[in-house]
Amino acid sequence: MGSLSRHWPRIAVTLIPLVFALLHATGALHLGVLQRLDDIIYDARLRATMPRTLDERIVIVDIDEKSLDEIGHWPWGRNRVAEMVDELFDRQQASVLGFDVVFAEADESSGLKRLRQLAQAELKDQPGFVERLNQMQASLDYDALLAKSLQKRPVVLGYYFTGETQAKGVLPAPVMRRSELQGRPIRFIGWSGYGANIEQLATQAPMAGFFNPVVDSDGVLRAIPLLSEYKGEYYEALSLAMYRLLVGLPEVAPGFPREKFFGSRSYGGLESVLLRHPKGTVAIPVDDKVSSLVPFRGAGGVSGGSYRYVSAADVIGRRLPPGSLKDKIILVGTTAQGLLDLRATPVGEAYPGVEAHANVISGLLDGKVLFRPDYAVGYDAVVLLLAGLTLAFTLPLLSATRAVLASAAVIAALVSLNVYLYSAEGLVLPLAAALVMCITAFALNMSYGYFVESRSKRELANLFGTYVPPELVDEMVKDPEAYSMKAANKELTVMFCDMRGFTKMSERMEPTQLQELLNAVFNRLTDIISSNRGTIDKYMGDCVMAFWGAPVDIPHHAPLAVKAAIEMAGAVRQINEEHRAKGIPEIGIGIGLNTGTMCVGDMGSENRRAYTVIGDAVNLGSRLEGLSKAYGVEIVASETTRKQAPDFAWQELDRVRVKGKEQAVAIYRPLAPAAGLERPLLDELKAWGAFLRAYRAQDWEQSDVLMLNLQRMNAKKYLYELYSERVASMRLLPFDPEWDGATNFETK
Repeated sequence: MGSLSRHWPRIAVTLIPLVFALLHATGALHLGVLQRLDDIIYDARLRATMPRTLDERIVIVDIDEKSLDEIGHWPWGRNRVAEMVDELFDRQQASVLGFDVVFAEADESSGLKRLRQLAQAELKDQPGFVERLNQMQASLDYDALLAKSLQKRPVVLGYYFTGETQAKGVLPAPVMRRSELQGRPIRFIGWSGYGANIEQLATQAPMAGFFNPVVDSDGVLRAIPLLSEYKGEYYEALSLAMYRLLVGLPEVAPGFPREKFFGSRSYGGLESVLLRHPKGTVAIPVDDKVSSLVPFRGAGGVSGGSYRYVSAADVIGRRLPPGSLKDKIILVGTTAQGLLDLRATPVGEAYPGVEAHANVISGLLDGKVLFRPDYAVGYDAVVLLLAGLTLAFTLPLLSATRAVLASAAVIAALVSLNVYLYSAEGLVLPLAAALVMCITAFALNMSYGYFVESRSKRELANLFGTYVPPELVDEMVKDPEAYSMKAANKELTVMFCDMRGFTKMSERMEPTQLQELLNAVFNRLTDIISSNRGTIDKYMGDCVMAFWGAPVDIPHHAPLAVKAAIEMAGAVRQINEEHRAKGIPEIGIGIGLNTGTMCVGDMGSENRRAYTVIGDAVNLGSRLEGLSKAYGVEIVASETTRKQAPDFAWQELDRVRVKGKEQAVAIYRPLAPAAGLERPLLDELKAWGAFLRAYRAQDWEQSDVLMLNLQRMNAKKYLYELYSERVASMRLLPFDPEWDGATNFETK
């Protein structure tokens, strides 16, 4: 106890990450990075444990590129779908058929509707026409043909829910009603509209399931909701509907949590979805959104090896031997890229959506369902407390080597327990908070007491203090040996910012007034650069040059530079409001941003040196600043900068060839953070992208139409006036197949 009391500061420091981890685990402080890390761990664990074997029970009839080439673009005539259904049941003897597609509109491709109109109007007096039409009517009513094929067969149709208020087609009967929930506020995924199958088909195949997945915040499909809510009633997923059809249509009921460890007693959600059958009850575990994690078997797709894929063209063409699909569970879906049913999943970036449903059906049949239990929060809290307190009261007493071994042992125990519960029980439990807490606690404990000598700080501050903001100097003094002024090639982001209007102001103001005004503007812009971790290179008259990524390595240097540029443009607008109030002329601003490899270091003569950047990427940044005036915008950035700052909304300005470069480069204007972008601006950007495609294709008629629409959206935008004039002049020229859409600028 005496030793622990002497080390209480180190214990307190070690407990800091435990506190933050507990706040995150209990939901009091959401740390997105830990959630993302948990997703990464789950994805890696899932890939490592996939069986990668063929499930011979399930076959996917694929509307693939071959089928589209042979039969035509989707949707096909329902007569072809009827042929496929008849082939699957009559000749192939399939067990159950599910459609991962929806038939939401009547099929008029046969022309029957028009023939009926002719029979009632222009050709009603034509001898034999009406009689012949009556004879052909049955073969031309494609919806009736498909309805007849579906009749009294084990078929589950697909449909989708939507957040928009719409109601197309006929929903199946709900499988559960709100009264069964006993007043509990279950967090079902709710919808306000749907797109279902036409009545003619829905009445003949009354079973149907929705095929909406759950897409996480990172855009990855990891789960499928087994039940969803619409207007107080609850409907089943396609995979659950097919499973129920396979096992005798058991009744669906809510499974409420029982009292267990880790605080599930207070849990208000569902523990499981119950399937009640005279022979017994099956409980399917679900998470707090009544979703089931997809138990992926393999990489997915035709070559993934998890399921047999059969081309729909081969089924319709009767090329399969009779009975080759006997007793198989058939899912009709698509892998064709143009039909937009390829999803990002933990096991592949272009994973067929239909195979996700196949995985859930396979898992239900095997009784292997992965799920996040209701007591996951309590489990995480208990594990954090045990591990955190163990490290806090043990590490201060150990040498560095033993502290490393102790920390490694705690981490190994956490990982082993987590992996065991996953592999043996199918429990998906959090791990990221515990891992990060252990690593951070170890790092804080080991670094405590080792303060940087003031001499090291003074030396580094003297070396870099005039170039970089104080907070970066504070970072650098933690490891002074890692920094020097020696030249090196690094990927950085450079900024050139030019104030416009000072030349005209200099003719009307006293030199001291102009100096005071210029210094005031530079102070505000420099503060923004420094607050965004930028390094000031130099001031050149009314221009400031800065760069990001040196001397301190900043992986996200491009986003910081873009953020600084947007804030600087906003600061100038605020300055102009102050100028208008004081009767002082307004100023303008032009900013150029480029990201690329540059040479950075201490350069100059023996008498005068500076920590600066040079190189072709720097020159391009300067050229881009000069282009801002030509396009009537405050900020112009290169494509490399745009790619490294994906969290911002961008508007492409042009493709240009600047002086000194033969290769055309795309230039962009950053607008604002992409999150929360308003709908009118999103629509404007979409219309602008369409215009640029028409412009570069030299489709001047289409360009004019799109430009009129853009000018209605934003009539005062100089960029649209510029392109409108370009279109007007270029349409007088003949079509040039060699033109790449780039604009040449010969001046700096």
